[in-house]
Parts: sequence; structure tokens; C-alpha cells
Amino acid sequence: MILLGLTLAAGSGFAGGPLPRAAKTELTVSAAISLKDALDEAKQLYTSENPSVSVALNYGASGTLQIQIEQGAPVDIFLSAAPKQMDALDTKGLLLEGTRKNLLLNEVILVVPKDSTISITSFQGLAKPEVKRVALGEPATVPAGQYAKEVLTSLGIYDAVNSKAILAKDVRQVLTYVETGNVDAGIVYATDALSSGKVKVAVTAPANSHAPVIYPAAVIRASKNPAAARQFLDFLSGPRGGAIFQKYGFTLAKP
Repeated sequence: MILLGLTLAAGSGFAGGPLPRAAKTELTVSAAISLKDALDEAKQLYTSENPSVSVALNYGASGTLQIQIEQGAPVDIFLSAAPKQMDALDTKGLLLEGTRKNLLLNEVILVVPKDSTISITSFQGLAKPEVKRVALGEPATVPAGQYAKEVLTSLGIYDAVNSKAILAKDVRQVLTYVETGNVDAGIVYATDALSSGKVKVAVTAPANSHAPVIYPAAVIRASKNPAAARQFLDFLSGPRGGAIFQKYGFTLAKP
């Protein structure tokens, strides 16, 4: 009877304190900041259905995130706003083989403050003398800035616009500059404009004026939880994750 009582007490957690809970699997996802709204919602849905998984989201400019990964930051998944940054990691052997995939597509657009009285109906309008300041992402590290430079160069107005440029650390800072009226216009993604009620779209960049805006994703080779990282990435690229991205204005990339 004494042995039976001790056994029952141990099984119920009374003999040696509460039974330990299973440790959570922790994932760190570094993602282009233009994905923030959609990815926040996707994380919430995924973790509510997979309570044993904890997902930490690290947002920033894709180039900055790339450098962090190259320097050994503990990242499990990388979502970039352009292939350039993913290519750099791939070349250095930092991606887990077989996990890279094109996830989403976006568009490059020109936005102005909602109450702007300046008439801009084309990107060439940025060269007008009444346009004093234009917000652009830093081309070296911000894909939106890279695409903006391609558009402006294609149209032959890069030098004229660059002389008015206010460079931002990421595309959301570009959007903030426009929202607050600190600049007359800015070049962002279509999804950024959808997220804001304080700007209006002036024009969409011609498709042939820049490289396609592709968002690749991959598991990082140094991930400590590669199986869980693969599962989360599969969710993001699957029908339920895809529906969330579409809700925020992204187009799904074809497999």
C-alpha cells in the first residue's frame, strides 16, 4: 500500500513537485520588413495550432538581415524581399539544401501623402521642380531601394531624383516619411500602400523597368531546429499561409 501510494503520488506530480513541461521548440525568422503585417498574422495562426512551437520574428532590411546571418546570427528561416540577398547566402553555403523556394511577388509603386496637391502621374514627375524631397530605400541594403534605382535608371531620371533623395534604412521608413509629409513622394511596394491610410498611389512602375519583385525563403543551414523550420516554411508556402499573404496584397509565386 505504501509503495502504491508513492507511485500514485509520483505519477500525479505531488511526490517530487510538478512534472516538467515539454520544452518549446524555438524558431527565429528573419524577414523583410515589408512582410510584417502578413507574417505577424501567419505566426499567430501557426503558433495557436502548434503551441509547442515558439516563433520569434526579426524584421529589417533584407541586406541588413543577410549580413547578420553571414556574421553568425542564430536564424532558422530567412525571408528576403529580393533574390540578391538570398543568392549571397546561397553562394556561401549558408542555406539548408533543398529548402529555398520563391514565396511571393510584389509591385513597385510611387506614393504621395494623402493630402498632397502636387500632381504626379508618372515616375518622370519626380523630376519636377516642385518635388523637393523623395524618399528611397538605401539601394545597397534595401531591396525596395534597389528596385527604385532600377526604375529611375531605366527611365533616365536617376541622377535628377537622387539629388533630392532622402535615404531610408528600410521600406517602412520610406512609407513613414511619406505618411508624415516629410517628403513629397516615396517609392515603396504595393503592399505597403495598402497597409496605410495616410498615402495615395500616384503610379505603378512599368513591369519592364525593374527586375521582378520576388520574395525567396529558405531554412538556414545552421538552424538548430531544421525539421520545425521546414514545417513552418511549408505552412507559409501552403494554402493557409498563402491566403494570409494574399489578404495583405501579395501575389503567390508559382512553384
